[in-house]
Amino acid sequence: MDQYLLYGDIGGTKTLLRSAVIRGGVVECHHEHLYDSHEYADFDAILADFLAQSGCQPAVACFAIAGPVVEQEVHLTNLPWIISAHAIAEKFSIPAVKIVNDFEGTAASIDVLPQGDLVTLQAGKPSPSAPRVVLGAGTGMGVAWLIKHGRYYEPLATEAGHVDFAPTSATQIELLRYLMAKFHRVSIERLLSGQGLTHIFNFLQTDAAKGEHLKSIELNTDDGATVTRLAFEHRYPIALQALDLFAEIYGTYAGNLALTGLCRGGVYIAGGIAPRIIQVLRQPGFIRAFVNKGRYSALVREIPVYVVMNPKAGLLGAGLLAQRLLQQPAIALAE
Repeated sequence: MDQYLLYGDIGGTKTLLRSAVIRGGVVECHHEHLYDSHEYADFDAILADFLAQSGCQPAVACFAIAGPVVEQEVHLTNLPWIISAHAIAEKFSIPAVKIVNDFEGTAASIDVLPQGDLVTLQAGKPSPSAPRVVLGAGTGMGVAWLIKHGRYYEPLATEAGHVDFAPTSATQIELLRYLMAKFHRVSIERLLSGQGLTHIFNFLQTDAAKGEHLKSIELNTDDGATVTRLAFEHRYPIALQALDLFAEIYGTYAGNLALTGLCRGGVYIAGGIAPRIIQVLRQPGFIRAFVNKGRYSALVREIPVYVVMNPKAGLLGAGLLAQRLLQQPAIALAE
């Protein structure tokens, strides 16, 4: 008898849902749809539409959602939605429903992503079964640990994107002062996000204005896409410097997480920004900052570092967790 899985990656901007069917122990994609989250009053409306379109009745569902999950309920960070696993199970008659943080979903995907979806920044000497960490800058900064438990790596959600920014150079100290005037407390997410890239650009532009005669470009609070366009398409000097400084801060933070969890199993850079600036991350600045750990530099050089290039990693991870609800073996879901 066919069994259906339902899973999704739910954020403040978009909601991507997919159903899959298990036939003879093989998982096949059944139906997929992308929704504009802002067009719906709540998640129930999206889910009702999707189930009507797909025509399936799921046996299990798993949703990776952008927000802190407490007792299987989440209030989305950037939308006035409250999503409860229990309420979904009851309303839509789904026997098993699980809610995870969006980066738990991304972290879970590492077990099923093909090697072609990863770009190696540092080969290192990976240690099987050792902890891993997955981090990624996008709208914000997400972080999740992966701890081996039995046959599987179990993802553990964190809010490590909100730890304090720790500058490591004279320029970064000035950047911290610049942001403290705006925010008083400066978390790493203030730097490593689309908004953060904008902050870095505006800081460098202000600083450059003291000694150079470059035309000032005024950017909105979260305009990282414009910074990358100015850098890659127009070779605008301040935008190029902003990306270099962004990569340096990114590398330092990733190295700090690698040490914190002793993540000999690997560091995985995910999120929406990394694939777009992969040419910058492959330059020496990122790894130089990653391994700059004084007496522990030799240890950190042995930790593998990868960039996750698949934009559907969060969805695939939610699919894997849905499979586990059925106690099925891990199967890579075809695109």
